[in-house]
Amino acid sequence: MEPSEQLNELVSSEGRNRKAVLCQRCGSRVLQPGTALFSRRQLFLPSMRKKPALADGSSPDGDLLQEHWLVDDMFIFENVGFTKDVGNIKFLVCADCEIGPIGWHCLDDKNSFYVALERVSHE
Repeated sequence: MEPSEQLNELVSSEGRNRKAVLCQRCGSRVLQPGTALFSRRQLFLPSMRKKPALADGSSPDGDLLQEHWLVDDMFIFENVGFTKDVGNIKFLVCADCEIGPIGWHCLDDKNSFYVALERVSHE
């Protein structure tokens, strides 16, 4: 499947998520359909691992990711956890299995929570 075809399946004409957003590892629901906006922004996320390994402050390996779901209120999430502060960033993890990071939140912007499309599955 072409990337643009895949995006059309995931993003509605209003720019919102058509499908539920799930943890890739345990299948726990992170977001309900229609609750997040598609956003392109280049963000660095460390490699996927358990939550304690994310908060040690070392310089981890990771990926520059560009396609995200943008959520403007932390209470919209069905199931998400946050790491301890890493500088002025908190990474988002699955609250059930603690795998992550699946997303990114800058403490300077209280209304922007990013979930990377590559780090979650959709149903």
